[in-house]
Amino acid sequence: MIALRQFKRVPNDHRLVIEVPESIEENQLMEVILLCKESRQKDKAHKIEQLKNSQTDRNFLDEMQLLNDDFRHLDNEAW
Repeated sequence: MIALRQFKRVPNDHRLVIEVPESIEENQLMEVILLCKESRQKDKAHKIEQLKNSQTDRNFLDEMQLLNDDFRHLDNEAW
């Protein structure tokens, strides 16, 4: 299996062209998967929302307590 990665911006007509290397034979079956990244603005807003929600997220708070317990003995050591 050969894995190729290309980054493209979506043009106005919403059509993408994929460049296939010459080393790949004609009529070879390929699987094309589109992974669309969220815009940075949406991503930033989502992260802020997650941070706000973490204050009441029971699973997150339990994990933080476990981490705190694991490292408590190190907090008491002199550096």
